[in-house]
Amino acid sequence: MKDWMYEHKIYLIIAVIIAFVTGYYFLEERKSSSEINVEEIVPTEINEEEEAAKPPKTESLIVDVKGQVKMPGVYSSSQEERVIDVVQRAGGLTENADESKVNFAEHVLDAMVIYIPAKGEEGSIPQGLTTNPTDTGGTKQGKINLNKADENELQNLPGIGPSKAAAIMEYRVTNGPFKSVEDLKNISGIGDKTFDKLKDLITVQ
Repeated sequence: MKDWMYEHKIYLIIAVIIAFVTGYYFLEERKSSSEINVEEIVPTEINEEEEAAKPPKTESLIVDVKGQVKMPGVYSSSQEERVIDVVQRAGGLTENADESKVNFAEHVLDAMVIYIPAKGEEGSIPQGLTTNPTDTGGTKQGKINLNKADENELQNLPGIGPSKAAAIMEYRVTNGPFKSVEDLKNISGIGDKTFDKLKDLITVQ
């Protein structure tokens, strides 16, 4: 046996070297794979933190300005703006505008019609804008009355489409008038997140 090993020692040495090199190669491969995985994970975590730190995007609204303004037309707006902001963007009021019939402090709603009547103008004001704060219709002091507004007025609220507007009308028939604005959350599809957007725009009085 010793003679055989002595005669073949060169082959044995080569076999040991090959085994060593092969083992070293696989060890390095596993180490490299681990480093790559870590490098891939870290940037992802950083990106998620950066995304969370970004301010929420402001929802873009489209408003139609009509009547006694210098530049009537369709304008882009945001939830933070009020009627006066959009009117100023439309060039401001004409000399014939009746300011007493417009609630300039009202928050802008998507698809809203801001109509500025002329002095002495008679007839109903186009729907979509609260005019006089003493109005007894579906709106009051810049807010939409859940107990008096019709389906079209309700759809001026952000996040309220035809189906939810119909559900609100049905709720009034089935359960009677809304006792508080929080009752709106009893409508299917209106959760806390949607209610937070609506609570400052609605009333039940």
